[in-house]
Amino acid sequence: MNEELRQNEELKRKEELKRLVDSIARDKNIGKESIFTDIEMALHSAARKFYGEAEDVTCVINRQSGEIQVTKNGILIDYREFGRIAAQTAKQVLIQKIREDERGSLLEEFADRQGQIITGAVARVEGSVLSVNLGRCEGFLPKSEQIPGETHHVGERIRCLILEVRDIGSQVKIVLSRSHPDFIRRLFELEVPEVQEKVIEVKALAREAGYRTKIAVSSIDTKVDCVGACVGIRGSRIKNIVDELGGEKIDIVRWNESSQVLITNSLKPAEIVDISLNFELGRATVVVNETQLSLAIGKRGQNVRLAARLTGWDIDILTPTEYSKGLDDLEKAMRTIAGVDDKFIDRLVALGIIDLRDLAEVGVEPLVKELELTEELAAEVLEVGRTAAARVEEENKARKAAETAAAQEEATAQEDGQATEAKAEESTESTEPVADADTSEKPPETVHAAAPPATDTAEGSSEAEASVEPASPD
Repeated sequence: MNEELRQNEELKRKEELKRLVDSIARDKNIGKESIFTDIEMALHSAARKFYGEAEDVTCVINRQSGEIQVTKNGILIDYREFGRIAAQTAKQVLIQKIREDERGSLLEEFADRQGQIITGAVARVEGSVLSVNLGRCEGFLPKSEQIPGETHHVGERIRCLILEVRDIGSQVKIVLSRSHPDFIRRLFELEVPEVQEKVIEVKALAREAGYRTKIAVSSIDTKVDCVGACVGIRGSRIKNIVDELGGEKIDIVRWNESSQVLITNSLKPAEIVDISLNFELGRATVVVNETQLSLAIGKRGQNVRLAARLTGWDIDILTPTEYSKGLDDLEKAMRTIAGVDDKFIDRLVALGIIDLRDLAEVGVEPLVKELELTEELAAEVLEVGRTAAARVEEENKARKAAETAAAQEEATAQEDGQATEAKAEESTESTEPVADADTSEKPPETVHAAAPPATDTAEGSSEAEASVEPASPD
């Protein structure tokens, strides 16, 4: 009877061990083999603690039945006799090993998901850093990776990009981001099925988080409108993305292999008059009318700045007047060189050199290679260009200084005029009440009766009478 009870208890312990291993493997996302190995190492440490380091102790667990066999010098022993201290050692070793396995599992899982979007709940707000509960662990959303102007509260569910996964000692640190450009890219993949299926490709993206984003897209299927698909019916798809970003503006640009077309598309809704590309300097000179200048540049230069980052070109915005002046200065300077004709100047402009400063930056090699000039002539062209550019720069500085001085003089004159008007108004206000008071206290005849000295009065009276009385007959 006792033997049967003992066998039943042993069977229960085996089943309990297997259930425990299954539960830990499921909760911690750790392989069962790793857990069995951890238990074997814990029992081995406990046996050596109990019997001493010198003894030959082994521990093996049957993965199928859950049976534990511990031997010392080849003899099977009962591990339940190890005692409290040895059991505590086994517990500590097991906890440490499982933590290490869990850390390795977390590192592997989130390293594979780096660059993807994850949803979590705000657990804590520590200063400007948010701790986000991701389920098995917590992620950190630093201030630098938050969208400017956004505020979050504990319990709020937010979507973030897994920016970086760091293995720091005994823990895994997961850095999240909502301001990274790839966050926009992943949101388009979630909201636009054609992007997820690679029918529409995101070719380039430039972002100033919290303010504006420009995204260039193209379609491999001619039947699919890349811009229309990203916008959605009545703007439904783009609206979901804008709402997720807290109202950040998004410009969807149609991609084109031609740099001129792409730059034109990226600067919309501004209307472009002309574009000149300088491949040597990577600079694009864009000409727009005066009425379109502020629209092309954007608020605080945001539109042209994002367009430059999207296209990879350094973009200069000029009016037709400024563009023509640069060409005129270039032509005047080149005409001083012997042998320079209209054809040479046209080739310079075709190279993207539309200003004396461009000529100074390009150098000798492109002139020799592209325009087939001799090195002597190329050096002379550069020298003339630098000299003329310096002269034009000085003239511009002098003109600006004169304009500034004139503006200051005009402002000073206006201030003086305003001060004079203010004093005149004060003088008028101070005298008018006195006259009113005198008039109210004295009748009109009294006022007229107040006369100057007698001689003046007599003369004045005779003159008045002469002017009033009719002429006497002859």
